[in-house]
Amino acid sequence: MRYLLPVAAAAVALSTGAVPAAATDSHHRKHRAERVSSHVSLHVSRHTLVRGEAVVARGRVRPAGRHRVKLVLRGPDGGVLSTRTKANGRFEARFSPDVSGNYAVRAHGAHNAGVRSDASPARRLTTYRPAGASYYGPGLYGNGVACGGTLLPGTLGVAHKTLPCGTKVKLRYRGRTVTVPVIDRGPYVAGRDYDLTAATKERLRFPSTGTVLASR
Repeated sequence: MRYLLPVAAAAVALSTGAVPAAATDSHHRKHRAERVSSHVSLHVSRHTLVRGEAVVARGRVRPAGRHRVKLVLRGPDGGVLSTRTKANGRFEARFSPDVSGNYAVRAHGAHNAGVRSDASPARRLTTYRPAGASYYGPGLYGNGVACGGTLLPGTLGVAHKTLPCGTKVKLRYRGRTVTVPVIDRGPYVAGRDYDLTAATKERLRFPSTGTVLASR
């Protein structure tokens, strides 16, 4: 009996004209199913670099095939770089930020009639520049600073001649990194870009004077 019921149901559907509608719906569902969503992955060769050094971005678009890919770099020296995947869906591109700062790069797969576009997660990197630095603090504790507040032994920050107060600056020295705000004005010695507070100096294990890598 269970084999006869479907046949009977089909006969009823045929008599009522339901079969053509069902066939049409099936056709539409099949047509919609042909348009698939792509998946884009992205990795960068480094997350820390000195201004002018190159970064290699590698990734893959699925489903495989030859696709157009746009790399969107957001940051002080942002822009758009276009490339194409190989037949296996893999792509590679190289770029060199010329301005120090923090960046985010994302890969966008261009869509076509059968594939919906997708974007990779953002990959973040910091481009540094060499900067002359010294430190200050002992003997000045208790004094006010140009951006407001009082200089104390535990105060984290830097002095800079022109950067706006509160600007976050990422500093790197021999593998150690700290992000601190601009809190004061200075230094006023030729060849020096930053004065580090004593607490910042200790975080970096920086000597009295030298060169740090700075994001600004």
